[in-house]
This record gives sequence, C-alpha cells and structure tokens, in this order.
Amino acid sequence: MATQEPFTLRWGILATGWIASVFAKDLLTSTSAPGRNATDVRHIIQAVGASSSQQKATDFIKKIGAPESTTAYGSYDELVNDPNVDIIYVATPHSHHFAHTLLALNAGKHVLCEKPFTVNAAQTKILIEKAREKGVFMMEAVWTRFFPLSYEIRKLVQDGTIGEVRRVWSDLSLAQNPEETYGPGDEHRMVNRDLAGGALLDIGVYSLLWIWQTLYHLDPARPKPEVSASVQKYRTGVDAEATVLLHFPTSTGIASTSLRIDTDPNNTGLPCARIQGTKGEIQISHPAYKPESYTIVIKGEEEKRVEKKIEGQHGMAWEADECARCIRDGKKESEVMGLEESLAMMEVLDRVREIGGVKYPDSIETTQV
Repeated sequence: MATQEPFTLRWGILATGWIASVFAKDLLTSTSAPGRNATDVRHIIQAVGASSSQQKATDFIKKIGAPESTTAYGSYDELVNDPNVDIIYVATPHSHHFAHTLLALNAGKHVLCEKPFTVNAAQTKILIEKAREKGVFMMEAVWTRFFPLSYEIRKLVQDGTIGEVRRVWSDLSLAQNPEETYGPGDEHRMVNRDLAGGALLDIGVYSLLWIWQTLYHLDPARPKPEVSASVQKYRTGVDAEATVLLHFPTSTGIASTSLRIDTDPNNTGLPCARIQGTKGEIQISHPAYKPESYTIVIKGEEEKRVEKKIEGQHGMAWEADECARCIRDGKKESEVMGLEESLAMMEVLDRVREIGGVKYPDSIETTQV
C-alpha cells in the first residue's frame, strides 16, 4: 500500500516582528520532532510581507533561515494577493489585526490571526461574517490551547478526575516596572493607548485562557458568564492591572494580570492556575502561556506531577498543524478554537474594559477600514 503524501500548506507571514519570527521558525522545524507527531502535514513559508520595504522582508527571511526561494514583499497587499500563498499568518500588533485580517480575507486567503483576535467584539464579528462569506478557514492563534499538555488537562477534567469543577483560578503577572521600562515617552506597545496597550489584551488573555477552556469550552451549552472586574489604570489610560470574576451557572472563574507584580517572584514553582473540583485539583505550572508541567492533587492521595517539556520548537507549531489539518479536511474553523468561542471571549474583554473605563482611540476601535 502506497504511503500517502503529507498535506502541504503554503504560508504567507504578514509582519516581521518578534512574534512573526518565533512562529516562522517553528514552521521550519521538523514535523517528526519529539512530541510534534505531525508527519501527515507539511509547511512551507512561501512569502513574507513587510509594511515598509522589500528589504525588510528579505532580511527577515534570512534571519529565520527560510529558503532563498521564499518571496519577499514590501507591502501587505502584495503578500495577500500572491496566488501561491494558501494561508496568511497575521502577526502585527493587535491594534491592527482587524484591518490586516480583513485584507487577507478579502483576497480569499485562509487566516491564522494572532491573539487577541481584534480590539473589540464588533470587529471579531465582522471578520467571522467575512470568513464565512468567502468560504475560507480562520482561527485565532491561541497557541497554548494546542499543547499536548492542554489536551491532557481538558481530558482529565472531562473524565471527572477531580470531580465536578467548581472554581478555576488563573494568573499571569509579569513585573515590568512600566514607569521606568516603558517610559518616559510611553510609546512601547504594552502601555501605548494608540496600539491598544495594557495588560489585559496582551498577557491577561492567557489568564482567561485556563478558565475559558475549562468552564466554557468543555460545557456543551457554552454558557456566557456574567462579568465583574477591578481594573487599575496606567498613566496612559490603559490597564496596568486587572482582576476578572466570571460567574458561570455552577462555577466561578477568577483571572488576574499585572504589569507591576509577579505570578512567581522567585521562580520557586508556584502554579499559574488551579482547576478546583469536588475531589481535588489540577495545578498548572507558571507561565500560563507556556506551562511545561502540571500536578494532580486528589484529596487523600499522593500528588502526581506530570512533565510535558516542549522540545525542538517554541510551542507554536501545534497550532499551525491544526490549521493544516482543518484546511486539508475542508473545515472552515477549528473544533479546538472555534470562531464563536473567540467572539464570546472578546465580549468578556469588552465588558472588562467597559467596567474599568479603558477606551482606545476611535481609529483602532472602528469597524470601518
């Protein structure tokens, strides 16, 4: 019996910043690497688009070690209109996700867009409608959802290992001393209001991730929670700290994030999240975006620690593999990270910002391009 050739997906990388380089390097890793288990798919970086010059794209291609045959473009328009590109990875700041994803969708391209999908839910809804109109695949790049560790934890919860889950607590706080680190001009994207800065939309989504994939994703009813929040602002008007309380029908989620304090100040192994059930809990290692172990704690039993080290890649290849398989199988969205789920999360983020009085300029909140 002949061996079936792997499905090939040709990528266009939109933007040339740090996150784009990390993702692109992961695309270039072997699909047969330990823990990858993706020999059924194959990825090609077909083209790279820079916003200002072709040389910038060329330099990026050299930096990541992509083949010399990779096409370099000096504009995003050229990139999305390349007929040899199947899917666009949108890696610009999230203040620009809406416009750049819409650009790719209008060109008929599949899209993987970095998190958070957009700045607000209204923008996300328009993108979903456009993707469905064009009949293309689209997904928010919440990479942690596709870790083998995440699959295992979701399965443990589904199997009732810790009983009925009643509460999930999660935190991602990284003390960055923002007044000094990002001052005095306050132009850094983390605190820049014009770039939709703040802790919530950047690192806070990872705190919410562990609540969302447990209390929302695993519930067939997909209940939308009531939202309470406490937000402390930075001097630019963005949030520096936020604590979010999500009220689900039979459970509660508590998510927190901060630019001024640390989840694990001395790296002593404090968990970033605790999924608490009637029989015990699952403790997830810090940091929330890239945990490499978890501990199962059952009342009256010995604790069990499970190591899931990420080898051979940064951890973004698994989401790329998901895109390839979905497109190969004719799916327009992922069952692991569906579009309505992304929209529901954006609605939560909108509500937290509303409570905290965090508003961005109309130029980036707009649904017009």
